Order: sequence, then C-alpha cells, then structure tokens
Amino acid sequence: MPNELVLLTGASGQIGFRTLIQALSSGYHVRAAVRSQRKQDLIANASATQPYLKQLSFVHVTDFEKDGAFDDAVQGVSYIIHIASPLSDAGTDVQRDIVQPAIRGTLSILDSASKASSVKRVVITSSSLATWSFAPDPYTASDFQPDPEVPKEPGFFAYAASKKLALNRTRDWVQEKKPGFAVINIMPSFVWGRNENATTRADLAQGSNGMLLKLALGGANIDQGFPNSACHVDDVAEVHVRALDVPDVGPLRNFGVGWSKEKWQWDDIKEIARKHYPEAFEDGTFVSSGSIKSAEMAFDASETEKTLGIEFKSLETAIKDLAGQYLELK
Repeated sequence: MPNELVLLTGASGQIGFRTLIQALSSGYHVRAAVRSQRKQDLIANASATQPYLKQLSFVHVTDFEKDGAFDDAVQGVSYIIHIASPLSDAGTDVQRDIVQPAIRGTLSILDSASKASSVKRVVITSSSLATWSFAPDPYTASDFQPDPEVPKEPGFFAYAASKKLALNRTRDWVQEKKPGFAVINIMPSFVWGRNENATTRADLAQGSNGMLLKLALGGANIDQGFPNSACHVDDVAEVHVRALDVPDVGPLRNFGVGWSKEKWQWDDIKEIARKHYPEAFEDGTFVSSGSIKSAEMAFDASETEKTLGIEFKSLETAIKDLAGQYLELK
C-alpha cells in the first residue's frame, strides 16, 4: 500500500529509474540500493526525482551476489523490487559476468528478505525469454522451461539462458523455503521507450533501446530472423508497481509485459519512425536501407492487462518516444 517502504535495486537503469518514479508518484517511499556514490548522485540529482526527495533514501550494497548482502537493506521494508541484473554485453565470460550474477543476485535478495518479518512481497524483473522455448508456438509468462545449455559466448542466447536459470532457481527457492511473502516475476519483452537518465545518444543506445536503434534505424541487414516481441518501458514500470498490492497471487506468480494483440514486423519500425520524423530520414540521421527478418515470438501477455486492469501502450507510441528522444539528444 502507498506510504509503505519499498527496497528497489537497479534504480539507475532505464527500467529501474522509470519504476522508481512510478513508485514514488504512486505514494510509496523508496530505499534505493546502489553500488556506488556516483549512482546515488545520478538518481538524486535527476530532475524527475526532485518532487519526491522526501520519499527517497539510499543504501549502499557494493556486491549484490554476496551472501547476506541485503540483510541490512531489507530491514523495515514492506516490499522489494529487484530489477538489477546483467545485460547480454555485461562481459566476456558468460558464467562469471552474465549467468551467475543473475542467479546469485536474485537468491541473495530472497535470502535476506526471508530474514525480515516486515517483507510482504518480492517483485523480480525476469524476461519473456525465460519461458520461451524458441519455437513459434504461443506461450505465456506462466510456462516454465527446463534448464538450458549455457552458450560459451556472450550475447542474446547467453542472456536468455541466464533468465531461464534465474527463474528456475527462484521457483526452486520458493518451493523449498516456503517464505511468508509472495514472489512475483515480471517478464517484459524487449523494452523500448524514453530513458529519463540518458543525456547523450550513447547513453540512450544501451540495452533494448540500443538494439532497436541499431537494427531498425541503422540500416542493418539481418536475414536469420530476429524475435518480434517488445513493450513500452512505461508499462513495465507500471506492472512492477501494481504487482506490489494486487491480491490473490499465491506464493509464486508471473506477469508478462508485451504486445499480444499487435502483430508487427521489424521492417515496420522504420515506416513508423518516418511517419513521425520524416526530416530525420531526409537529413540522414535515420536511414531507410537494410532489412531485418522477423522471427515469430508469440508471447501472450494479455492476462496481465486483464488482471491488473491496464492497457499496454502501442508499438507506435514506443517508437515515437524513443526516436523522439534520440533526436533531442546530441
């Protein structure tokens, strides 16, 4: 409920910062777990946080993977939102830099939460990739996949493996520990939209945003098929916050975020961007060359809209917001 305290990790990232503002504007008090003073200053000095500084506090946790890392941070909190997790380009060693941090960071915060009697619910950022079999068949956030073989090289499939493994170890943990709080996994598709902390185009071109800008607006030619499933960052943030008090979730629940009704192909994105920003194509900022073959990723997240009473923003809105911010920045 609003006015209660939320522990939030990953608040300096695109999803994390947008979720932070969503939680603060919804009336929650937030304790942001940060790894450094630099990240604390980035969050505290951002224009979007200024109206809510009285609701915002910080705790430094330098090593999220360490046993007991969050023991002090969880004291007195009612809810936890754990967003921090490595991206596909986090390093060169897949196990060390991507897979194990995703698993150990999640289990570390769950273990600490189980020691604090005040915790009512833990919300974890997973991914739509975590329950995808890589087949074109329709699937939902409620499906589970067996542990995958982990690729030796970093990239898309290594990231997908880390999300599958982190989700499966979370399920194992809940079944074994039977905690006194609910655990909810939020499973977004590729996340697009404005990044309120980006001050340059290089800042904006991180994570899923960078993938869209590079693939769809940079003239790339990809013919092996790239998954066509995405969502707006605003919806991801709203689902995280609404999940804090949605009733009747049981001990473990998954909520997907993605466009289930809207069918699109990667090459559609350039036409949407051209519709709103024709001058950017005329001056060469965006280019029309190249083509990306789409691979069907039939992720059905409609149950989230129904359960939480929201309607996800459209593909066009996400493209307009992201391309618009890119043009604003230098």
